[in-house]
Amino acid sequence: MSMLDLGPEDALYYEWTPPSKAGAPSFVFINPITGDTSLWNAAVVPAIKSAGFGVLAYDFRGQTGSRFKPGRALDADLIVDDLKTIVRQIAPPKPILVGLSIGGLYAARAVLDGLDTVGLVLINTLRRITPRIQWMNDASLRVMQVGGPNLMKDLYFHLLVGEPFQEANRAAFLADDPDYTPLDPNSGAANLVTHMGATSWDVDWSKLELPVLSVTGLQDRVFYDADIVNELYATLPDARRVDLADAGHMVPAETPDALVDALQVFAAEIA
Repeated sequence: MSMLDLGPEDALYYEWTPPSKAGAPSFVFINPITGDTSLWNAAVVPAIKSAGFGVLAYDFRGQTGSRFKPGRALDADLIVDDLKTIVRQIAPPKPILVGLSIGGLYAARAVLDGLDTVGLVLINTLRRITPRIQWMNDASLRVMQVGGPNLMKDLYFHLLVGEPFQEANRAAFLADDPDYTPLDPNSGAANLVTHMGATSWDVDWSKLELPVLSVTGLQDRVFYDADIVNELYATLPDARRVDLADAGHMVPAETPDALVDALQVFAAEIA
């Protein structure tokens, strides 16, 4: 367990493994708001390590392993600054940022803020905050205030994931005796989700002048809008894409093998 101290009450939990293959790049995995390093560690990280790549995964302040000063606003500016700080401190060779959902937005902003990277992977990131998505963001916070993350998962998770994952994991949801404990308003999760809804997605994607891989789960029934994805993708100067027919929003958990294959192909291409 490693911690990067940011102050008396603030620190980032991280896991860093250097490349075992000469000249190989390093993948830096950036969580979504409601995730942590376990999302990547279950299947993606072991496969990436075994292929010889470096791996850096970490938790945002407010997520499972990291610490934050009570009352500190865990907003987009802080998360982007922390991303830049940890990459510069650990200095993984030839870093490729890999962000899921809003994690991809933070990664893009870090690149536009001057973080030196060789590539960027956006997993279900390309979107606009339409009235429907803003409603979903606001509703997610309200549901967790009433019944915690478990109620949110029971109500909405089937809309985020594809049918193969739904069929395989249905038994893990809608328990007979569910724990619907309201979200602690002082918790890191509440802090992160509250500021997520106010995050600006007004990014000029055309200024990302580095190799970009866009990965999209076509069964994401919350955030995926084909017209918007196609429009924003077309503005990327140096882009390639992988569309996954059997996956929804949670690609690292749903189709990890396909994601690992796409990452390795991308790394080989930009090498």
